[in-house]
Amino acid sequence: MLFGSHGMAGRDQLSLSEALVASQVGRNEALEKLAQAVKWYRFEKLLGRLKPEAAGRPPFDPLLMFKALLLQQWYRLSDAELEEAVNDRMSFRRFLGLSLQDAGPDHTTVCRFRNRLAEAGLAEKLFAEFERQLERSGLLLKRGTMIDATLVATPYRPGRSGAASEEAVPAVDGDAALTARKGQRGTHYGYKAHAGVDVDTRLIRRLQLTPANVNETVVADALVCRDEAAIYADKAYAKRQRRQWLQELRIKDRIMHKSWGGGPPLRASQKRHNGLIAPVRAQVEGVFATLKRWMGFNRVRYIGLAKNTAHLHLVALAYNMTRSLKLAG
Repeated sequence: MLFGSHGMAGRDQLSLSEALVASQVGRNEALEKLAQAVKWYRFEKLLGRLKPEAAGRPPFDPLLMFKALLLQQWYRLSDAELEEAVNDRMSFRRFLGLSLQDAGPDHTTVCRFRNRLAEAGLAEKLFAEFERQLERSGLLLKRGTMIDATLVATPYRPGRSGAASEEAVPAVDGDAALTARKGQRGTHYGYKAHAGVDVDTRLIRRLQLTPANVNETVVADALVCRDEAAIYADKAYAKRQRRQWLQELRIKDRIMHKSWGGGPPLRASQKRHNGLIAPVRAQVEGVFATLKRWMGFNRVRYIGLAKNTAHLHLVALAYNMTRSLKLAG
């Protein structure tokens, strides 16, 4: 087992009806491996910090709700689709520790729990906890970190300034911003996801979400873990102060060189440097592609930076969990 087995006490007992169901029914090998491999009790301690909801129906176990949010990321489900899937799929119920008789969380319960996570800033802490598990398991090689950013659209409309013929219209999402795509025509409205990714394993180690008009170099230093051997990045991150800072940290500078406006062209050695770095640095694009194409983060789902930051960390956490299974063989 990858991280050790820690089941949830009292949730493994089968009812008589479940005992009559063949063990092969509703099998999902990946979910079963994750249920055994991840140290879920460590997440349980963090989730214990959540304030209980107001009086009403008995609340669902926070760990069960957290695992339900992970299912939502792996299978690209809306809140309503998740509710339906939990009621329909045996593999989901087994993963959550629900018996055939247990009621699953409805879509409003899922939404409220996710909002509570965002308000408490716990999604980032849950993401960091799994990085610690990865480190203890020896999966983080730390030979280098690739840093990069990608634009993420929002489905909500931007605002509109008032004119003589029309009234001003406020933006639906006041945290989103408009920016021009470099080297492309037109503009982009939404957010920008910044990531630091382990160069050997493609595990995500650091994340930041900003409005789309925030330049990559502004948050770049926060993506450096400070325990890696090198930093790989494209020309957008070339900054003299950053190179000096990395040297002070004894981290190898693998940031591509660029020629500054009006300055001398790149030397032959700098061009060779760029040529060696480019194919390594470009591997981060595959991670962004997975988050967008396979896990649905091609656009944000929610309104506001806080909620979408929490969602990004949940998506990346779900990605790291499945990625760790592949790495462990």
